[in-house]
Amino acid sequence: MELAGVGAVLFDMDGTLVDSDAAVERAWERWAAEYGVDPAAALAIAHGSPADRTISRLLPALDEAAVAVAAALQLALQYDDLSDVTATAGAHELLNALGRLGLPWAVVTSADRRLAEARLGAAGITAPVVVTVEDVSVGKPDPEGYLRGAALLGVPVGRCLVVEDAEVGLRAGRAAGAMTAALKGLDGDLRLADLAQLARRLESP
Repeated sequence: MELAGVGAVLFDMDGTLVDSDAAVERAWERWAAEYGVDPAAALAIAHGSPADRTISRLLPALDEAAVAVAAALQLALQYDDLSDVTATAGAHELLNALGRLGLPWAVVTSADRRLAEARLGAAGITAPVVVTVEDVSVGKPDPEGYLRGAALLGVPVGRCLVVEDAEVGLRAGRAAGAMTAALKGLDGDLRLADLAQLARRLESP
């Protein structure tokens, strides 16, 4: 994949810039116990999706108000669980490279703003632009979040590289018309072992 045309990078947060997988799983397991849901079923579809979307799939009988209550509980379980939240491998190396290259970047996450600020802070990352689930009408896999991120950076989405570790996010990036880079063995325009690999690719002549 040719990276010379990349004008901005749009990152997912959990599992991409921030290693929070264990905290996410603990919260969903506790939530599942509360609602009598098989935790394995919850974890199978939760990663990368907004909590309300996941809950609606797990408990289709719940009305909108009940889904909102359940989603609020799920997020509340995550806010203070930061003990093992860190930056992912190569995250700081990549962000430093973007600074040297003068490439703008943003975070587009299915978390709400409170959780995004908490996790990014725990990872020592200060994002110039953050698009959360509260900033869009429809979450991933809808492309709205990535379209908004590109617009806020002032870069055409076709020149943006979306970096994701979840299929639902890659679908959102592709639907937005962006280039995609995939972690964790997933398929994108570019497949990454870690973020340091992307830093090297972007800085290579």
